[in-house]
Amino acid sequence: MVYIINHAGDKVLLIDPDLAPLIESIASRLETVQHYIILGEPSDVSATLPGAVSYESMLASASPEYNPAAVDEYATMGLCYTSATTGLPKAVAYSHRAVYLHSLASATVDVLSLSERDRVMAIVPMFHANCWGLPYSSTLVGADQIFPGVRPGPQEICQLVESEGVTFSAGVPTIWIGVLDYLQRSGVEYDLSSLRQIISGGSALPLVVLQAYRDRLGIEMIHAYGMTEAAPLISVNRRRSWLDSLSAGERLDLCGLQGVIAPGIEMKLVDDNGVEANWDGNQRGELWFRGPWVADQYVDDPRSSETFVDGWYHSGDIASIDPDGYIQIVDRVKDMVKSGGEWISSVDLESAIMAHPDVLEAAVIAVPHPQWQERPLACVVARADTWRHTHPRHHTGVHPAQICPLVVARLRGVHR
Repeated sequence: MVYIINHAGDKVLLIDPDLAPLIESIASRLETVQHYIILGEPSDVSATLPGAVSYESMLASASPEYNPAAVDEYATMGLCYTSATTGLPKAVAYSHRAVYLHSLASATVDVLSLSERDRVMAIVPMFHANCWGLPYSSTLVGADQIFPGVRPGPQEICQLVESEGVTFSAGVPTIWIGVLDYLQRSGVEYDLSSLRQIISGGSALPLVVLQAYRDRLGIEMIHAYGMTEAAPLISVNRRRSWLDSLSAGERLDLCGLQGVIAPGIEMKLVDDNGVEANWDGNQRGELWFRGPWVADQYVDDPRSSETFVDGWYHSGDIASIDPDGYIQIVDRVKDMVKSGGEWISSVDLESAIMAHPDVLEAAVIAVPHPQWQERPLACVVARADTWRHTHPRHHTGVHPAQICPLVVARLRGVHR
C-alpha cells in the first residue's frame, strides 16, 4: 500500500473507518498525501491521522450547485494496480475517454445488457479493475446501484437481492460458490426472482455451479473475461442466435467458455513460435489484445516492454478459440504445470475436481518433483458435513482418494 500510494502520488485518501488503523500505521511513510477523508460520521474520525475529516460533515456543508469541470477526454481518470509475478504492483492508467467507451460497450445488449430499469449490485471492490467498470456503465444508463458494504457474506447478499429487488449482480466465482453453499446448508428460502442475471469473472466458473444456479434457482449466470489492463472488459459469453439449436448439454458446455470479444476489441491467438494459431477450438496460444480501452503501457514501469509489444497487449493467458469466436481459457502461462515434458492445465484439473458433489472449492498448483520436474498438487475444500478430520474409518462423505478416479476419467486423453 505504501508503494502504491507513493507511486500514484496520491494527495487525498478516502478511507473506510475500519481501515483507518491500517492507514495510521503507515501514515509517516506516505510522501504525497495531504488530506484524509474518513467515509463516515464525525465520530468515525481518528485523532491520530493529521487533518482527517468526516465525509458526511463535508457533504453537509457543501453547496448543492454543480459546476462540471472542463476535462480533456484523454486526461487520466484513475489508476488501478495489478499484481506482478515478481516485484511490486504495476499501475494501469485509464483515461476519461477509455472509461466512457468501455461503459458504452458494456451496456450493450449482447455484452452486459444494462438499462435504466436495472438495479445493479456489484460485489467487486473498486481496486479490482474499477469494479469491472460497473459504477460507470450503470451511471451512464441510469440504473440504480446497491452497495453491499465491506466484505458482505452470503446471507447479506441474499437479503439484499430480496429486499432491494436486485436485477443484476457481479462477482468472482468464490462469491457465488459461497452463496450456493449457504443456501444449500441453511435451508432458508429467499425470493431471488428479481435477479435476471449474474456476471461471474476473475477466474473460471465451474460448470456444476453454473448448472446449479440455472436448474435450482432459475438464475442465469454468465461468464465474462477481462483484466486490469483492459479496464477490464474483453469478452462476455452470450449464446449467438445460430447456436440456439444446440442440445441442453452442448449449451451447458458453451456456457463454460469465456465468450466472444466485445465490440471495439481486436484479438490474436499466437503460438509459442510467434505464429497466429487457427480458431478451430483445438490450437492453443497466448491471447493478444488491443482496443480503445486497452492500455498500451504501465505507468512509469520498465516492465512495460515485456507486456506491450507493437501495439498489442500480451495477456499471458493461454487459450483456444472456436470457429464462432468463443474463447476458452486454458491457463495462465505462469500457472501451467510442466510435468514430464507435458503441459498440464491447472484450470482443467480444478474443473474436474469441482465436479465432485462433495467438493466446494479446489485450487491446483505446481510443486517440484525429482523425476517429473513438476507435478500438480490439488488443494481441496470439502463441503460442510462431508469430511470429518478424524480417523479415516470414522469419516463420512468424500475421501480425497475418491476424487482421483474422477479426475483421471475427465482428463483421459489430455494427459496420462
